[in-house]
Formats: sequence, structure tokens, C-alpha cells
Amino acid sequence: MVAAQLKPKVKPQKLSDIILAQLETMIIEGSLQPGEKLLPERELAQQFEVSRPSLREAIQKLEAKGLVSRKQGGGTFVCDNLLSGFSDPLFELMSTNSESQFDLLEFRHGIEGMASYYAAMRGTPADFEQIQAKHDEIGNYQLEDVEDDFRAEAQAVVEFHLAICAASHNAVILQLARSMSSLLADNIAQNLTVLAKRPDIFSKITDYRKRLLNAILSGQPQKAWGASHRHLAFIEEVLLKLTQENSRMERSMRRM
Repeated sequence: MVAAQLKPKVKPQKLSDIILAQLETMIIEGSLQPGEKLLPERELAQQFEVSRPSLREAIQKLEAKGLVSRKQGGGTFVCDNLLSGFSDPLFELMSTNSESQFDLLEFRHGIEGMASYYAAMRGTPADFEQIQAKHDEIGNYQLEDVEDDFRAEAQAVVEFHLAICAASHNAVILQLARSMSSLLADNIAQNLTVLAKRPDIFSKITDYRKRLLNAILSGQPQKAWGASHRHLAFIEEVLLKLTQENSRMERSMRRM
């Protein structure tokens, strides 16, 4: 008589590993952002409905992975260098190269178009409220901008598009956009500086951005994608014309 084969025992998953997985998901999805401080241990344990020792073990595992760091007496923070991949000298060089500015605009066509499409499709009322708030902040910075200094407005534009990326509920789109946020802010600030030579352009850009906002808030994915494309195509067309005009002027000056 053949003895029955014993089934291997399945080890139950440790509670700390379950908490670890949830915290990692929050970091990936952007609920916990680089540099953000975690709630105090007691509050976090209540939120997860677990014991403090299990929570503490999960945080220790996060720390071992380099995802969080603890400061003596100051709490636990998500590491702010998680998105350091796009901060090396190559990307600093790209931020000042004129041809790279158009490459970045082409890149934005792809990522912002996809983000707008999925934000319109998947966005929640809370997402839409955040997108609207970030859109309104751009107008506030436009009033405060000093002549020839568009950094604050550029950062506000980036935050608006990051809110759209968050509403897409696609972790890859969100984290890629976040990792490039500084580079994109530089790109937008430089574009605004060039566009300032044509002040009439700004009202048109604002109109294109409002159409994008309305398409997302009304839940129309195809319309949102199209609005994003038309917005960036308009900026690209104007920049190309202004760049050509500058080039012609420089050639004329050299001849003189």
C-alpha cells in the first residue's frame, strides 16, 4: 500500500510583511511622497489596526530597503532621494540645451496625453478637486510673477500636471513624471521666458489649459487626450517660430 503523500505546510504570512506590502503600495501609488513624514507609530498602528511591535518591524524592513529613514526624536520619513535618477549631470545639461527643450516637449506630448486620458477615465471626485485647485494656483502665480522670472509659475504648471498624473491611477506615469519634475519645471520656465516676447500668447495658452481641465473634469478621455495634444502643439509651434526669428536676427547682426 502506497503511503499518502504529505502536502507541504503553507506558512502563514507574517503580519509585519502584510503591513510592509501596504506601505510599499502607498509609496508606489504616491499616497506617501518622498520626504513625507509618516504618522506617529501609535496613530499608524491604529490606522492599520495592528499592534505597535508588528508595525515597528514593518518600518524596520522599509528602512532596510532604503525606502524610509528615521531621525532620532524626529520621526520616520520617506526617503527624499527615491527619485534621484533624473538629477545627474546629464539631465542638468539637457535642461540648458536648446534642442533638448523640444525633445522634452515631445516627451510631454506622450506622458501628459496618457495621464489626461486616464485621469478623465479613472479620476475620483477627490482627484478632480485637487486638479482644479492646482489649476487655480497657476493663475495666482501668474499675478505674482516678476518680469523674466517664471520659475514659480512653471512649478505651479508642473504641480497641475502631477495632479493629473495622480488621477490617472497609473503608478508608472506618476513616478516617472515626479522623477522628472525638476527638469520639466526648468523646461517650462525657459519656454515661458521665450513666450514672454509675445504677451498675447499667454491668454491662448490659458484657454487651451482650461479646455484640458474641463475635458478631464467632465470625464471625457478622448477629448482630454486631444486637448492635451493641442495645448502642447500650440506651444511648440509658437516656440519654433520665435526660435527661427531669433536665429534670423542673430545672422543679421553678425553680417552687420
